[in-house]
Amino acid sequence: MSDIAPFDPERLIRTLSRHRVRFVLIGALAAPLHGFPRLTADADITPADDKRNLERLAAALKDFDAKVYTESVPEGLAFDRSAAALSRATMWNLVTSAGRLHIAFLPAGTTGYDDLAKGAERFEAFGVRFLAASLDDIIRSKEATGRAKDEDDVLILRELRRMAK
Repeated sequence: MSDIAPFDPERLIRTLSRHRVRFVLIGALAAPLHGFPRLTADADITPADDKRNLERLAAALKDFDAKVYTESVPEGLAFDRSAAALSRATMWNLVTSAGRLHIAFLPAGTTGYDDLAKGAERFEAFGVRFLAASLDDIIRSKEATGRAKDEDDVLILRELRRMAK
């Protein structure tokens, strides 16, 4: 890829589903499912980190021609997209043929997939059912980052939670 592909959440979610990747959608793509008013141009997921799921994720990443994103090489750097390689880091910032994808095995304020999956909500989009982080878990994670942008988001997310009760 010479340029970053446009973000295609439908292709991303359908491909992960087709490969039977167990994941929780997190971050700015999960928040709008709860009414958050900002759009995003990338996806963040927390996949289960067992060997079989990492093999399925690796196969999906090959379908996406995933590469490591860096600011100096925005079209991405080739890397070993194997399950073993994926297990060696807790965070992957990728550029794919379906747009930007961030894989966070341990999002801030959480202990990973099992932690997020127990409170996650089921959504359906593009004919696919998937898990998305609960509003409480999105708030918890954003609070734990300490980033100014996330602090602003937390104010809005707390108001959404208040209105939902």
